[in-house]
Amino acid sequence: MALKNSVTGWGWLARLFHWAMAVIIIGLLCVGFYMANFVSDIYVQFGLTQDHKSWGFVAFSLALLRVIWRFVNPTPALPDGMTGIERLAAHAGHYGLYACMFVMPLSGWLMSSASPLQDTYGVKNMVFGAFELPDPFIPGSETLEAVFSTIHFGAAILLVAILLGHAGAALKHHFVNRDTVLMRMIRG
Repeated sequence: MALKNSVTGWGWLARLFHWAMAVIIIGLLCVGFYMANFVSDIYVQFGLTQDHKSWGFVAFSLALLRVIWRFVNPTPALPDGMTGIERLAAHAGHYGLYACMFVMPLSGWLMSSASPLQDTYGVKNMVFGAFELPDPFIPGSETLEAVFSTIHFGAAILLVAILLGHAGAALKHHFVNRDTVLMRMIRG
């Protein structure tokens, strides 16, 4: 098992980043949807929100490490049989995923930082109760909170769409094209 990527496959660290982030991001999307649509108890909402913020911080941190790792490693080549449009879609999808991996946690942090709840209830942006994230501006702006909430929600919808396309493309490569795209993210 190679640590580093090669031109034909992903190393174990890149695969670990991929699958850990997949689990965390899907979990965050599910919890975020659940919180926004089904939780009315303020105490339950508070606990879920704090956990959501903490795991969002983890997702952001892993995204940073993943980008650094990708810059210092070769990226496996796309299969030779892919058309120009398929290659363009693959690159656009990956850039979209990376953009969402940063926009989602940043917009969530900025939304929470702007929230008037920080002043009203003393709610801080805590990461697993261990440390507080700084506020980039003075809390209490409903306007800023609404802007960042809109960005966060829009990015979540975009992320779900891109993830569905990403998973669909991986399955197409495996079952229709019968190439190694999916397996090299599973086995290297």
